[in-house]
Amino acid sequence: MSLVLEKVTRISNNETWLSDINLELASGSFNVLLGRTLAGKTSLMRLVAGLDKPSEGRILFNGVDVTGVAVRKRNVSMVYQQFINYPNLTVFENIASPLRLEKQTESEIKDRVLETAKMLHIEPYLDRLPLELSGGQQQRTAMARAVVKNADLILFDEPLVNLDYKLREELRQEMRELFESRNTIAVYATTEPNEALALGGNVVLMHEGSVIQSGPTAKVYHTPASVTCAELFGEPPINMIQGHVNRKNVTFAEHVHFPLNTDLSGLPEGAYQFGIRPNHLSLVPHNDDDLELSVHVELAEISGSETFLHVRNRDIAMVLHLPGVHDYNVDQKISIYVPTHKLYVFDQSRRLVQAARRI
Repeated sequence: MSLVLEKVTRISNNETWLSDINLELASGSFNVLLGRTLAGKTSLMRLVAGLDKPSEGRILFNGVDVTGVAVRKRNVSMVYQQFINYPNLTVFENIASPLRLEKQTESEIKDRVLETAKMLHIEPYLDRLPLELSGGQQQRTAMARAVVKNADLILFDEPLVNLDYKLREELRQEMRELFESRNTIAVYATTEPNEALALGGNVVLMHEGSVIQSGPTAKVYHTPASVTCAELFGEPPINMIQGHVNRKNVTFAEHVHFPLNTDLSGLPEGAYQFGIRPNHLSLVPHNDDDLELSVHVELAEISGSETFLHVRNRDIAMVLHLPGVHDYNVDQKISIYVPTHKLYVFDQSRRLVQAARRI
């Protein structure tokens, strides 16, 4: 089983929503569409579901051209960010509804509903109405209805965005376990890089209606193809610094110099863009090749048990992602440390030249 998009473009009202999409999703794969709002994620999902038709290109399922096939003739399920359930039906009947449309027997319906409800931990609530459930239980019901019919393709359009943090963590784990043993192709859209990392599988980076990189999630994260890919796949985004390499040194912003280490020694002389992820920066040195920078604090943004520390000197602005709560005053002078073996190197066309060392 496979889903293939060949040179797919979608134009509506003279506006290009998707441009020249080429993508292949394999049987049993879990695929995360990651991109900012209006990147084209929902437009792409509507095309593969059969809700919309591409202006150009083809969509193939198992080698069969389904470009013009309506959604009702496809074996597709979809879960939205809103809790969409039938309010006048019990949880049992909500889950059973697609099986009744397929005219399954009552015994088959009962077995499959109970099995699916158990997987999603909602079997105690089968006699309740959706409005008698919590938000997390309502979304589990919607997910169960999508999963129970054994669809060839299941689409999740930011299904956890309206849930609290703890419920999102629980459902992410359940979703990973749910699809490990299935041949269904699952596609999950999100704007959050950390959610993509937590879900694993494969990731498809989308930007302004185009697919800019795809592949196994960990590989794409560690080896972003461009500055844009690196910025999309990180929260906060990767810090970028203009620099220059000569035979012995690297120079940042004309004033900060440090010697070439073994990781950077193979770079030809010239101008580059250097990237460092916020979580790789620190307040104390950890490595022999750490570069010390004197900066002042612009903002200490505390979020739960972590701190996003915004700093700047006369040439360089950076964000540190620090574990724990760190309280700093605005304009306070501090030192931060950059592990130079963790630098990503991009050329002036913003394409990756060298990835950061993994260890």
